[in-house]
Amino acid sequence: MTRHTTLRLAFWAVLAAFLAWDYSNSAPVDLRFEAPLIAAGSGKAASGGHCSMPD
Repeated sequence: MTRHTTLRLAFWAVLAAFLAWDYSNSAPVDLRFEAPLIAAGSGKAASGGHCSMPD
């Protein structure tokens, strides 16, 4: 195996180990209290972008 292949495999192994650890240590997600994806944000109504602010 080349060094590049070894590093690639090590990266994916570490990533998979981290995801497994995170999944096992996280509290289950209660989907009834999750906001719908369309409502993601701060909860405040949008009032315009930064380009609509006065100079």
